[in-house]
Amino acid sequence: MKKFTSVAIDGPSGAGKSTVAKALAAQMHFLYLDTGAIYRTVGLAADRNGVAHKDEAGLRTLLPNIEVELKYTDQGQKMLLNGEDVSQKIRTPEISIAASDVSAVPYVREYLLDMQRDIARHNNVIMDGRDIGTVVLPDADVKIFLTASPDTRTKRRLKELQEKGIDTDFSTVYKEIQARDDQDLHRSTAPLRMAEDAVLLDTTEMSLEESIQEALKIIKMVQEGKQQ
Repeated sequence: MKKFTSVAIDGPSGAGKSTVAKALAAQMHFLYLDTGAIYRTVGLAADRNGVAHKDEAGLRTLLPNIEVELKYTDQGQKMLLNGEDVSQKIRTPEISIAASDVSAVPYVREYLLDMQRDIARHNNVIMDGRDIGTVVLPDADVKIFLTASPDTRTKRRLKELQEKGIDTDFSTVYKEIQARDDQDLHRSTAPLRMAEDAVLLDTTEMSLEESIQEALKIIKMVQEGKQQ
C-alpha cells in the first residue's frame, strides 16, 4: 500500500495558514485541505436553518440532513452546501465566529473527522486548521505551528477582507481575532495548542514569500531528519 505524506499546519486566526498552505501545496504538488472551511460551511448551515451554533442536539439533527462537500477545481478548493458553492459566503467575520462555535461541539468534530482523515489516507496532503497535528492527524509526517503577533494577524485579515469587498476596520477585526483566539484556546474540545512535535514558525516579521520558504525549509528538515 502506497504511503502518502501529510503536513499539518496549525495556528491562530489570521496567521496566514491557508495562504502559506496553498502555496506549499502548489509547489509540492500536494492536495490542500482547508479544514476551517468545512466548519465554516457547517456554521453557515446552522445560521440558515435557525440552529444555535452551540446547540449540540440541534446540530445532531441538522448534520445528517445537509450535504457538505469538498470540490477541487483549477481555482482550488471549493465548499458546497447542498450543491451550492458557498466558498465566498463562508468568509465573513460572522461565519468565522460561527465556525469557532460549531467546531467546539464534540459531535460536530466527530462527524467531520473521518472526512478529513480519509482525504489524508489517499493523498499527499497539506492540511491546515486548529487541531490538525494534535487531533485530526496526530501522526502527520510534518507538523508546523504557524503564528504571528495579534497586530500583524489583524492587518493580514483586514487586507484579506477588504480585497473581498467586505467593509470593516482595524479595531473591529482586532476584536474579532481576540474573540476567536479566546474561543479556540479555551474550548473544552480540541483547543488550539501546539503539538509537542511541531516546529514553531513565527511570521510576524516575514513577508509571504519568506514565510513560504521558511515553511519549505522546515518540511525538508523534518523529512531529512526522519530518513537518517
